Amino acid sequence: MHELSIAQSIYDIVAQHVPPEQRRAVKSVRLLVGELAGVVPESLSFCFGAITSGTPLERAELTITPVPLKAACRECRRKFVVAELRFQCPECGKTDLEVLSGKELQVTEIELIDEFAESR
Repeated sequence: MHELSIAQSIYDIVAQHVPPEQRRAVKSVRLLVGELAGVVPESLSFCFGAITSGTPLERAELTITPVPLKAACRECRRKFVVAELRFQCPECGKTDLEVLSGKELQVTEIELIDEFAESR
């Protein structure tokens, strides 16, 4: 299960960008996960919860935004969403494609609780 090592990497990224005294204020960590990233979102969420349990990040929620697999035909230049992993242009039938999106695995945002606003 490589989701465990990915969850550890996400934890490390948050720890690198959020000072220790603010880690309890991390509300959510947002990710882009492409269809071809080879990640099961539910497993990644579970692993992230396991890794953060008992740490200052234990309240942090992992928010995953799926990224569809999109391609462009190098022959006719049509851009399209690849359905059912069928790597063939729906316009001209060619298979010489450029992948435009769908391989992402990226932390895009770390949201902190505004403790000042919550104390009002």
